[in-house]
Amino acid sequence: MNSPRKRFGQHWLRCQSTLNSIVQAGDLQKSDHILEIGPGKGVLTKKLLPLVENLVAVEIDRDLCIILRNELGKKFDNFLLIEGDILSLDFLSSLSAAPNKVIANIPYNITGPILELLLGKIGKPNPNPYQSIVLLIQKEVAERIVASPGSKAYAALSLKVQYLANCELICHVPSEAFYPPPKVDSAVIKLTPRLPNVTANSPQLLDTLLKLGFASRRKMLRNNLKAYLDLSQIDLILKELEVSPLSRAEELTLEQWINLSNLVGKI
Repeated sequence: MNSPRKRFGQHWLRCQSTLNSIVQAGDLQKSDHILEIGPGKGVLTKKLLPLVENLVAVEIDRDLCIILRNELGKKFDNFLLIEGDILSLDFLSSLSAAPNKVIANIPYNITGPILELLLGKIGKPNPNPYQSIVLLIQKEVAERIVASPGSKAYAALSLKVQYLANCELICHVPSEAFYPPPKVDSAVIKLTPRLPNVTANSPQLLDTLLKLGFASRRKMLRNNLKAYLDLSQIDLILKELEVSPLSRAEELTLEQWINLSNLVGKI
């Protein structure tokens, strides 16, 4: 019953310093309402419960739910456990108070869908954004999310998440911090949802251009975008943005990408 299950992507975090870093990143107040995704055996949950008004935990593993109910449900009256898949449940409307923060060690195989669930998409941001989101995720994905223009990790994912939130890398977590150790290292990130200073007139167009722009990283941006526009039009837009025609997708800042999509939208 207590053994991690591969089909749920379970790896038990056993490093106290990492647990403390996660809690500290949450900047918790006694009035906070927390959503925890995949509490597992509750090692993080136990640290969070005394610090907040209430915590809603969503766990898919039925056997773990039994453990959590027995060990935490009877001890903490501010603990609510919901059994099921976070990606298919509709439970927020039934809560007396909606969570304002998310803190979770999520299954790495569903990181993308969970990010979309919590943040929304460029074209459809979460209408009820969380105050902050602290996640323990795969290191490679974390580095992509927080990457700066011109870096190797900078990708379409970087821009899509940074359009919706401020992104901060809290700490790296080696695989040995878990049982069983995953095949990859991990990292803790903090996302603070907000809209960018410059917004896209057509977020859907921005999303399309990002997909095209990063389709082949070795190619110049103008060559990746010629599937959407004539090269002469692309060159005029890049000139107006004061971007070199030799630039690649990863060299443009978020603001430049937004301005690019706004100019393309006028054509």
